[in-house]
Amino acid sequence: MRIGKQLLVSLGVIAAGVFLWGRFVPGANDMLEAAGLPSRLVAAIAPARDGEGGEGRSGGGRGGFGGGPALVATKPVAIALVNDRLNAIGDGEAIRSVTVTPYATGNLTEVLVASGDRVKQGQVIARLDSEEQAIAADQARVARDAAAQKLKRVESLRSASAVSTADFQDAESALKATELALQTAELNLRRRDIVAPYGGIVGIISVNPGDYVTTTTAIARIDDRSEILVDFWVPERFATQVQVGAEVSATAIARPGETFAGRIQAVDNRIDQESRTLRVRAQIDNPEDVLRAGMSFQVNMTFPGERFPSVDPLAVQWSAEGSYVWRVVDGKAEKVDVRIVQRNPDKVLLSAELAENDMVITEGVQRLAPGGEVKIVGRDDGAAAPRISEGS
Repeated sequence: MRIGKQLLVSLGVIAAGVFLWGRFVPGANDMLEAAGLPSRLVAAIAPARDGEGGEGRSGGGRGGFGGGPALVATKPVAIALVNDRLNAIGDGEAIRSVTVTPYATGNLTEVLVASGDRVKQGQVIARLDSEEQAIAADQARVARDAAAQKLKRVESLRSASAVSTADFQDAESALKATELALQTAELNLRRRDIVAPYGGIVGIISVNPGDYVTTTTAIARIDDRSEILVDFWVPERFATQVQVGAEVSATAIARPGETFAGRIQAVDNRIDQESRTLRVRAQIDNPEDVLRAGMSFQVNMTFPGERFPSVDPLAVQWSAEGSYVWRVVDGKAEKVDVRIVQRNPDKVLLSAELAENDMVITEGVQRLAPGGEVKIVGRDDGAAAPRISEGS
């Protein structure tokens, strides 16, 4: 009983305090309305004073609670694309690159190119000593010629039935064997020349005439940089959108301001599980030969994307149920529930029942209620809407 009496006394003191506060504190009625109390109860606790009713409250009243229309500022809804652009950093490589090594071992007798030279396919860039191979080729040629003459004699004797068919076949086989031996000797001789497998630019040469080289010795590195391959990684959400042949644009970090066109050459077949990214290779045109293998590139791609309503970030409000915006329909405020799809510094993309050019409220939202009348600042004279203090 004692606790109950104390509770009743406390409630009475609080009620008396609220009543006195509402009677003597200016603006108390607005605060009580903002707290959500019914207008009749607010009028009983804190009746409007002179200068607070009529015209004085028409601009500050709460739309939908018996006051005049609330002053608000609005902006139209736009339609924007989400995930419509991809930016990634990648490393460039020549479209073809090879380290030239000899087919055989031996001493270098000539190096016929210098670093930075442009070579053609099949051009000799260095030579090995080849005296032994030249002699072997000459010997094989002599043996081939001797076998050919013997076969000719056997053919003439065979017409006179002086030799058997077996002797004739042996002579034919001997000629074929010597021809194969000659081909092998000539191949070994040709392989003493070290040639470029395709055209390109020669890199730094680290060997000199007189060096003994083997089949693993690097003679020169040749890059065909008529086009540059750029490997980059994209987030997995783009995995189904990146297709071979799609257009890309790239900017070399070393050449800002210049854009190079290209296309997707290859797409990997799996997502990297650690980084959750997909490896993609782009092929960039390099007609002026200003790009180099090993350069870093920023690659850009655009996609059709999905279209969503876009609003000013100030228009998005929050409640216990989630996010929403206020839309103006026939001069009244309408609450529209939204889901944020993408947030940018200057706009927010939403999933909501909003149409392009719908007017959403960006300022004056504290005085709004569903169905409450609103007045858009600057609508009559077409002037820009001034900033509205949320506490006015």
